[in-house]
Amino acid sequence: QLQFVESGGGLVQPGGSLSLSCAASGFTFKYYAIGWFRRAPGKEREGVSCVSSTDGLTYYGDPVKGRFTISRDNHKDTVTLQMHNLQPEDTGVYYCAAESRIEGCSPRLDDWDYWGRGIQVTVSS
Repeated sequence: QLQFVESGGGLVQPGGSLSLSCAASGFTFKYYAIGWFRRAPGKEREGVSCVSSTDGLTYYGDPVKGRFTISRDNHKDTVTLQMHNLQPEDTGVYYCAAESRIEGCSPRLDDWDYWGRGIQVTVSS
């Protein structure tokens, strides 16, 4: 059965760092783009970062460029999001997702096939 296990969230002070992990099972991981999305309080879900299936290319939303780094390990079926210099506006529920696509990542939420349950990230002093 398809499953995502998201871990690494929690509470951190502004300027701090967290590392989110998404461990996948139940589908052929290497053929899917893997992305992280987030939903801030009172806002719609938005894309944070993704890594493509074929070339391992990475993409980042403007608010996190230069601060977040995404990587994937196809042997371990795992994606990691390293988050640095976190700010209060980064607070939200972060979701791991998978998309069957041979290149790139779709910016449209409806294109993504599978979703994790989400994990809370809170940035506060």
